[in-house]
Amino acid sequence: MKKIVALALALVLVMAAACASAAEIGICQLVQHPALDAATQGFKDALTEKLGDDVTFDEQNASGDAVNCATIINTFVSNSVDLILANATPALQAAVAATADIPVLGTSITEYGVALGIDDFNGVTGINVSGTSDLAPLNEQAAMVKELFPEAKKVGLLYCSAEANSIYQVKVVGEELVKLGYETEEFAFTDSNDVASVTQSAVDSCEVIYIPTDNTAAAYTETIANVVIPANIPVIAGEEGICAGCGVATLTISYYDIGYKTGEMAYEILANGADISAMPIEYAPQFTKKYNAENVDALGIEIPEGYVAIE
Repeated sequence: MKKIVALALALVLVMAAACASAAEIGICQLVQHPALDAATQGFKDALTEKLGDDVTFDEQNASGDAVNCATIINTFVSNSVDLILANATPALQAAVAATADIPVLGTSITEYGVALGIDDFNGVTGINVSGTSDLAPLNEQAAMVKELFPEAKKVGLLYCSAEANSIYQVKVVGEELVKLGYETEEFAFTDSNDVASVTQSAVDSCEVIYIPTDNTAAAYTETIANVVIPANIPVIAGEEGICAGCGVATLTISYYDIGYKTGEMAYEILANGADISAMPIEYAPQFTKKYNAENVDALGIEIPEGYVAIE
């Protein structure tokens, strides 16, 4: 009987240890889109490689709605998940509003200081938040406009006014374009309902359009393409997914790679007790000039050496 009791106690201890070591991760992704999908996949792959069966994922998609982000995140908090991955700015903002205790890692976030309202941001949040940024050098994106369209006079800046990071990018790129001698005009849509009409206004007024890493634009590239391509207006995009849908060229990163890096950061927190409040925001290690061969051919644009075709 003593042996049976001892065996039962040992089994209970083993099961308790297994439960204690298993980590539950809540993933809130703003919208289904190739770039964000790749970041989520990279995150999951990194953690699965390191933790195997000792990690589970509750993966939820907010369908582009910030209100849905809040609902999803609040459910994660109620379920006491071990860590939250917030994929895109509205998801990160919802997570910060919902919890000050659960570690929150962001990915596909352009500028954390802007997203979190931190003045004089130095790369470390000081709270339960860290993660990876998808920001490519904005001055080099502006230079790409000059490289490809030196004869153009006016550039339209097309973005969603509800996205703080888009506002930031448009401001910086606009200033850089003015330095390069361009006239610029902002064209902001508020949500998906006015993407087509605002894009049409930009097409009617400008010779080139710039779109930042904007989640609403990313979800409606077909809508934008249906306006810009027939009008023979080229789009320079802030990331590859938007360029693949409606653009001609981009200076882009690998979203899978930044997602994978975020997974490595999660491992350090979960397995090694890293202090998330002191973890610096990580950035993509390299940037690539890419072009959309189909749209380039349709618009009759000549792409110089140094660009890679989007597959």
